[in-house]
Order: sequence, then C-alpha cells, then structure tokens
Amino acid sequence: MTGKEAAYEVVHEPEESRFAVHTEGLTAVLEYQRVGERVVMPHTVVPAPLEGRGVGSRLARTALDWARDENLRVVPLCPFVRAYILRHPEYAALTTRPEAP
Repeated sequence: MTGKEAAYEVVHEPEESRFAVHTEGLTAVLEYQRVGERVVMPHTVVPAPLEGRGVGSRLARTALDWARDENLRVVPLCPFVRAYILRHPEYAALTTRPEAP
C-alpha cells in the first residue's frame, strides 16, 4: 500500500453493496453486486477533487481483498478495477468472465 492509499479509510457498506471513502465532505465509491459465488464490480466513482490521491486504488485493493477473503470470483466490469488488477497481478487469479445469459 502506498503512502497516498494509507491516508484513506475504506468502509464496507454491504446494505448499499459498496465500499466507500468519506473524506473532505465527499464520497468515493466502488459498487458491487454479489451473485452467488461471484462479485460483479461494475462501477467506481471518485469525485474530481479526490482524483490522483490514491482513493480509487484504496477502494479497489479493499474490495479485492474482501472478495479473496470471501472466496468469491471477481467479474471486473469497471475499467478502473480491470486496470488495477493489471497493475497488481496478485489479484488476477480472482477474476472470471461474466456468465452468458
């Protein structure tokens, strides 16, 4: 974890199906949907004033660690989460493709 990432506390808000950072009156979120043994991560939102400060990376790391702890397969639909996994290949084994309808 980088110094920038460590500055932000991520809270898991399962009732909202998201991980969030609440800071400076703003909220950044990584949303998910749990479907059986899979967790779909479709969307990450970091407000512009928080961009470039490691908030998105902290959200992604926390969500992926949670998925690993829960023995879930990750469907990284969010481009940010996909890019994070490419930069951190230790998470690649968690990923799977979406199921066909």
